[in-house]
This record gives sequence, C-alpha cells and structure tokens, in this order.
Amino acid sequence: MWVPRRTGWRARSRGVYSAAPRNRNSFEHVAISKRIYLDHAATTPLRPEAQAAMEEGFAVWANPSSPHAEGRKAKAALEDARARVKAALGWQGEVIFTSGASEALAIALSRAKADRPIVSAVEHDAVFRAARHAEVLPLVEGEADRDALDAALALPGRPIVAVQQVNPETGTLVLPEDGGALRSRVHEAGGLLLSDCSQSAGKLALPDADMAVVSAHKLGGPIGIGALLVRDFAMLEPVGGHERGYRAGTENLPAILGFAAALETGGLDGWTTTGAQRHSFAATLADRRVTPGAGQCAHILALTHPTLSAQALLIRLDAMGFAVSAGSACSSGTLKRSRVLEAFGVDEGSAARTIRISLGWSTTAGELDRFADAWAGLASA
Repeated sequence: MWVPRRTGWRARSRGVYSAAPRNRNSFEHVAISKRIYLDHAATTPLRPEAQAAMEEGFAVWANPSSPHAEGRKAKAALEDARARVKAALGWQGEVIFTSGASEALAIALSRAKADRPIVSAVEHDAVFRAARHAEVLPLVEGEADRDALDAALALPGRPIVAVQQVNPETGTLVLPEDGGALRSRVHEAGGLLLSDCSQSAGKLALPDADMAVVSAHKLGGPIGIGALLVRDFAMLEPVGGHERGYRAGTENLPAILGFAAALETGGLDGWTTTGAQRHSFAATLADRRVTPGAGQCAHILALTHPTLSAQALLIRLDAMGFAVSAGSACSSGTLKRSRVLEAFGVDEGSAARTIRISLGWSTTAGELDRFADAWAGLASA
C-alpha cells in the first residue's frame, strides 16, 4: 500500500500503518507489520536486485528502435538483457519480451503456425481465452490423458498442444521437467508443444517444449513484463513492429532489466528458506494437502479443511495476519467451484474447503512455522 506523506494520515486501528509527513511532494511505502504473506503464486515482492536494475534502466530512456546514439545505447541494454534471460533460463532459442504471461500465451496460441489448439483441462484462464475452440484434454493422475492426447493428435490439421509445467492452484507438476515423451508424441503428429511456465520459471528447470511462457512478477521481477520463449521464429507468423517483428509496442526496458536481474539471483537456491525447510513444511501439512498427481512442487500447496469453507478460512487467516488465497488470483474472487480442482478429480465438498498456500523468495522458515501452528489450531477447531 502506498500512502501520501502529505496527508499525515495515521491508522486508527491496531496501529499497523503509519505515515509521518516529511515532504509534501514525496510518497512513502508503508508495510503491514507482523503479517505473513503466503500468496506468492499471485505475485511476489520485487527483489532488491531487480529494483536496482530498473532504476538504472530509467536512465536509458530512449526507444531501442531509434537509430541515433541514445537509441543504440538502449538497444544494446535490451539485447544484453535478452542474452542474460536466455542464459539464466538455460534457453537455446529465441526470447520475445511481452507485457506478461497472458500476452505471451495469446501470441503463441493465435500466431503459431498451427491449425488447432489442444489444451489440458487445468490450464490458466488466459489459455482458454486465447484458444476459445480448443480441444480439452482430461487428466489422469495429475497429467494429461495420453490416450485422449493420441486421439486428438490423430485428427486432421497441425496441432499446438498447451500443457502447463506447474499448476498454480495445487502445485502439481502437470508437465515433467524434461517433457520429452510428450513433446515426441506431439512432434510425431507434426505439432508444437507450448508450456505455461509462469509458476516454475526461475524455480525449476524448464521443460522440453517448443515454446514456453514466463512471467517476471512470479519470480521477484516487476509486474508488467514477461516473455515468450520460442525454439525458432519460424514457428510463428510475424506481425511487424518490435521484437524482431513478432510483437507491437515499444519495449519496456526498465522492466526487462529488472526481469533479467531477478532471474540471475539463483532461483530456489537464492530463497530465504532452504529446500529442506520447504519440504519439511509440506510434510507437516501432508494430511490436509491436496496432491492430485505424483509430482508436486514445494512452493505451492493446496490445503483442505475438514469443516470450514475456503471463504471462512481466508477471513480467519487474514484476521490472524496471514495472506493466502483460494486459488488463482484471476478466479479466487468468485464463489464458483474451481474448474481446476474439478478437473483434478477433487470432490465438490473438499474443493469448497480448499485454500492455496504459496511460498516465495522472501518467505522465512519462521513464517512457515507460524502458519503451521495457526493451521493446526484451525484444523482442530
């Protein structure tokens, strides 16, 4: 929350906010004290390294497409950041910077040289918006049904198959890290494999896909920047404009520099909590964890309460100082049953009592301990 210093406003409830006026023309970032943020899958705090890189980027203010010296300087910074992003992600193909994952998905699904989309039933809403008439693959044990996929691939027309790497509501590894077997199936049918890696990029190795989607604000970079990774530009129809002619609009250079800096901080190895601490936390909550699949990441957990509804849990936990959610931020504000949990085979009653806990680079072991204690108290109520 940002509060103008010039107002001199002070909280009159619990004393959790304060803003002492110092300068009429400045603003002060005010944090909520003693609260624990566990909704990193929605967005995660900006890493200091990313903020510093963005501040440097604001000094390189020219349009990277301009031919003069200022434009060339901006272009050099842009291409350097592109190379750094590729290196940090271990990507051997091309990088198209976008305004985020939603735009990257829209580009991939609307401009891929393919005739028909096939998508898994648990993809993000942005996938279904971009592929309105897609064939939908059911899931078996947390992964795309291979028999259904084979049947869909056998139909006429070149397919593009969208299967996310990590599900944002349950933490299920829908597409294994190698993804090789699925990609081979798709390639045998002459198709392309697209993977939404918004919840895994910068944390896990990218899967073996033809195209992958990355979102900076899920890994400690700024909001409003992402990328479509493409093995070869020949897979897409160009539209002219910027980004080698594959995206219109001037590049957001400060955000791109922040994106690159966030990726270079080391992924899960650069988090406050260790892998052992995250796995221990997940094990502590295992009896109430929704695990619709053999593979599960350790930074997103879905928990089901025996009696309390998800809405009641959110209210109680928020009052106790915990920020969690009831699923994807794009749909958690609705009271409708989660189509993702339904597709995973979670029964309606359990789905209505399920919340999501998601960890980030700034999550501490002490915060995990506090939540585990709070959850134990709620579960026994």
